[in-house]
Amino acid sequence: MWCRRLARLFEVPCQLSGTTRRRSPWLPRDGRTVPAAAARWHHTDPESLKCAWQLHGDHLELRYANTLMRFDFVWLRDHCRSASCYNAKTNQRSLDTASVDLGIKPKAVRVDETTLFLTWPDGHVTRYGLEWLVKNSYEGQKQQVMHPRILWNAEIYRQAQVPSVDCQSFLQTDEGLKEFLQNFLLYGIAFVENVSPTKEDTEILAERISLIRETIYGRMWYFTSDFSRGDTAYTKLALDRHTDTTYFQEPCGIQVFHCLKHEGTGGRTLLVDGFYAAEQVLRQAPDQFELLSKVPLKHEYVENVGDCHNHMIGVGPVLNVYPWNNELYLIRYNNYDRAVINTVPYDVVHRWYAAHRTLTAELRRPENELWVKLKPGKALFIDNWRVLHGREAFTGYRQLCGCYLTRDDVLNTARLLGLQA
Repeated sequence: MWCRRLARLFEVPCQLSGTTRRRSPWLPRDGRTVPAAAARWHHTDPESLKCAWQLHGDHLELRYANTLMRFDFVWLRDHCRSASCYNAKTNQRSLDTASVDLGIKPKAVRVDETTLFLTWPDGHVTRYGLEWLVKNSYEGQKQQVMHPRILWNAEIYRQAQVPSVDCQSFLQTDEGLKEFLQNFLLYGIAFVENVSPTKEDTEILAERISLIRETIYGRMWYFTSDFSRGDTAYTKLALDRHTDTTYFQEPCGIQVFHCLKHEGTGGRTLLVDGFYAAEQVLRQAPDQFELLSKVPLKHEYVENVGDCHNHMIGVGPVLNVYPWNNELYLIRYNNYDRAVINTVPYDVVHRWYAAHRTLTAELRRPENELWVKLKPGKALFIDNWRVLHGREAFTGYRQLCGCYLTRDDVLNTARLLGLQA
């Protein structure tokens, strides 16, 4: 996956190879306790299990499943899963982390074929499965993908022939809902067909997967070209590709569009996979990718129309990545709403403009543009943290309805159905 390529560019490899396997002449061959003061590699028996550990002054070094891991002693005490430290019924920690001695060291360490045992100075014993440690270590997490995805341009998406899901299957069956969510998680967009073209039925559709997020635009909104709000979207003009609510401290996660009526021409919806474009920047100019992921910007929405008076400000970089593996999880791109750049020093801002230009060029490549004509009965769900949307100019009367969904609830629904989200 692309995020693994990111990790290779920005991180030091975490695997250990070519380590000499010499057994200490005094090390027991039956996995018995080893004094914590020993500072040398020790191996399980048989050595073919490829597990070895070494104690240092403040941490344990463990090699298992081709991964070299380092665990601070406080971390090892804090994450103990014994009944007195962790409530397995609620999946919550019982141990008071602040009570753990920051200078704590294990009194004894033992490793068998599957488990690490640590005995602490007060006699408490902590047990960790080796597989659990690989999965939950920092080094193991760097190798994992948080959100599996398929990056796409227009041709890739068309060739994938991603099916829409029928409204009744979506609403009434777990299979239909799961198919929809899998499409959404992989591609960042998904469609539901045969929806009754009303705001009420669109609301029922949205509530199937999430709570509806109340915003300054209301709960469910009608969307026409009457300029009823102080936003270019409420006109007949074309809209360049962008993500919504960049001026929120946390941009809305999912956007729902349903065209209820259009008596005229034009008005096609533009969709662009922002993560696909960002990967091209990473390949061509990794320094620019890094700059876009670190420089904070303000986005702003100022509205004084009728009874609507709003001044929203959101802060964050254009590209947001998980720092341990550089996997991209959010793109905040809206040239309409970007505020005055006063968060960037003069010796950085010119390089930022160059990086922004590189990303914009990728986002505007015609081969990356997927154009869709929204029609009554076809609802579109967009991952607003990933996929940019826009619109061509139109004539006549065009009415859409839609809403924003809370991202946490959508991902929760997916996980409950067994999907990685």
